[in-house]
Amino acid sequence: MSETIKVDVAALIDASPIGRYQWLIFILCGICMVLDGFDVQAMAYVAPALLQTWAVDKSALGPVFSSGLLGLLLGSLLFSMLADRYGRRPVLIVSTLFFGMCMLLTALVTTLQQLMLIRFITGLGLGAIMPNAMALCGEYSPRRKRVSTMMLISCGFTLGAMSGGLVAALLIPRFGWQSVFVLGGILPILIALLMWRYLPESIHYQLLVRQQPEQARVLLQRVLSAPLPPNGLLQLAERPTGSMPLLALFQDGRRSGTLLLWLVCFLNMIALYFLSNWLPTLARLAGMSLERAVLVGAVLQLGGTLGTILMGWLIDRAGFRRILLPCFMLATVLIALIGHSVSSAGWLFALVFLVGFAVVGGQPAINAMAASFYPTTLRTTGVGWSLGIGRIGSVLGPMVGGQLIALNWTQVALFQLVALPSLLIVVLLLFGLRGSLGKGVTG
Repeated sequence: MSETIKVDVAALIDASPIGRYQWLIFILCGICMVLDGFDVQAMAYVAPALLQTWAVDKSALGPVFSSGLLGLLLGSLLFSMLADRYGRRPVLIVSTLFFGMCMLLTALVTTLQQLMLIRFITGLGLGAIMPNAMALCGEYSPRRKRVSTMMLISCGFTLGAMSGGLVAALLIPRFGWQSVFVLGGILPILIALLMWRYLPESIHYQLLVRQQPEQARVLLQRVLSAPLPPNGLLQLAERPTGSMPLLALFQDGRRSGTLLLWLVCFLNMIALYFLSNWLPTLARLAGMSLERAVLVGAVLQLGGTLGTILMGWLIDRAGFRRILLPCFMLATVLIALIGHSVSSAGWLFALVFLVGFAVVGGQPAINAMAASFYPTTLRTTGVGWSLGIGRIGSVLGPMVGGQLIALNWTQVALFQLVALPSLLIVVLLLFGLRGSLGKGVTG
């Protein structure tokens, strides 16, 4: 009888180069994230044309923006826990199919009330995408490239949000605002079918939660270039948590790290979603053409895309503290300067690009920090609840912004207020990354 050999799954993945099977997973999740970003941001790009077509006051769109973000919030909280219970794969596929169908229905609405309702329902499905895609890709990544891989996948969100502006600028003048939602519905349905055919479950999840070692062995063999020993016993250093995933976020020394992640995510999303939702409209009100105003939003997301790629690479080498602190210091100054630059197109585009680099690009880094902080059995719940609590800020940002705009706040005062969350993040990170959060993250 041959002796049983213990096989450390995480160590094998860490020691192996990233192969074609992993790249297939990353590409599928990345495309899903692109569509997620496109559909989340679609309303902001449609807003200027909708104001003109429906002849409604600009402040009426605040509740529409917030309803979609409220759906995102609830979707992140609910479906992240379902994914840690039932698997990343089924939740990711069903959610993608669901939000694609909702986007198609959005093209049929005729009133603000209908639009608010369908954006809320769409947000429920969209909220499940990012936590599951990041967790799945992180669990198939070697440790040395885990942060940059997760942030590269997250980059799909900002790339989708950016491309949404370009697509909207092309489609709306020719086919009307409805065409943006039609395209944003067809593409997710197609990628959901591809994921159903090709996307696997997490190896870590198969072992720890489903306790299906043979299925995990098949998946691990597809990742590795060398064959596994036939008598190998797959093992992970982690152990399943004994309590509910939500409660476990506050156990075993994770409480202060969890609360800090929630607060940082909350603060950044106040600024991020105010900028993402209101910048095109504010630029239009400042006298820009409709096409240029839409492109301001796209430039924000372009900066975020490049920021995500560069910061992921840097964090893998220098750590979260050395990269995120100067990132949000820069954001504080630059956001305040936007209010002084709305009348100058050149300065406005430059500042918006740099703010996108720091604020939009900084959010995937916060998400990757959460994914690095939690173990496998809590990873989707941890990222999902961090995003969910953060999205309370994403609801408040556009809503409060709409009220302040209705009160005729000046552009200077408005953007100075929006700079405050980034300043508070700097203070929190100065202390938090020296404590339990800094000890728990890998980057």
